[in-house]
Amino acid sequence: MKLLAAMLLVVGTTVGTVTPAQAVVAPPDIPVANVQAHLTELQRIATANGGNRAHGRPGYRASLDYVKAKLDAAGYQTRIHQFTASGATGYNLIAEWPHGDANNVIMSGGHLDSVSRGPGINDNGSGSAGLLEVALTVSRQNVRPTKRLRFGWWGAEELGLIGSTAYVNSLTTAQRGVIKAYVNFDMIGSPNPAYFVYSASGQPSGSQAIEDLLEQGFSAKGVPTELTSVGGRSDHAAFARAGIPVGGTFSGAEGRKTASQAQKWGGSANVAFDRCYHQACDTTSNINATSLDRHSDVIAHAVYTLAGA
Repeated sequence: MKLLAAMLLVVGTTVGTVTPAQAVVAPPDIPVANVQAHLTELQRIATANGGNRAHGRPGYRASLDYVKAKLDAAGYQTRIHQFTASGATGYNLIAEWPHGDANNVIMSGGHLDSVSRGPGINDNGSGSAGLLEVALTVSRQNVRPTKRLRFGWWGAEELGLIGSTAYVNSLTTAQRGVIKAYVNFDMIGSPNPAYFVYSASGQPSGSQAIEDLLEQGFSAKGVPTELTSVGGRSDHAAFARAGIPVGGTFSGAEGRKTASQAQKWGGSANVAFDRCYHQACDTTSNINATSLDRHSDVIAHAVYTLAGA
């Protein structure tokens, strides 16, 4: 593991390069109670809408409306990007903090939809809630970053990454060109958690700079990491295909924790990282608060540092 450098790295104006920059605002500690409060609301929404927040179901649109209302009140410029999948209208939520260089965009995101059989609180209410609280923290601190911050909450990921792909495909070549990095957060509160960082060599357009930055974020908290090759399993894939540098973190899904991982991270060996993956039991009871806290702090570390906050 690399130690956190005194001089933080940010993505430069050339795609895929990094230049040293002095952070004006240190990446904050994100209160996990705030992230949990968002998860409680997503659980309430699912419970009130047939037990899920899936594409084409009322629970998904209610989830999007909740996130959008929070961001609108915080001063973000939001828009809903529509697409069609499986005969239903789908929705992505895009939120931009209206400060910093609009020609140098740092984007982070995660999918907001669940599978139809459950509320999807870890997959991916957790990443969605962590991103939301980081975005709200930017507003509360009135951060004026060097680069432009853009956040995305994607629809229909569970049907095959449809929402994020539709968004990237809707962009012109010039609009894609201003996005200098995309960092993905899909499942960050697994009950038997891992601390995985997307491997730069494990996907097209994988960024070594982003990999290093995320590892540094965990290392600064004394948390060891492992690299994982997530391939095309989540919403970074469309950005990678477009040549945008990508990275992300992941707390594990249906794979089983090894004995060496249990020794390193705690938890139970030979048990799935998330035994409720894609199941009805993926509720607020399926969240490890320590993992949620650590991953949320690393989201903030990545967002603030990449943007030159």
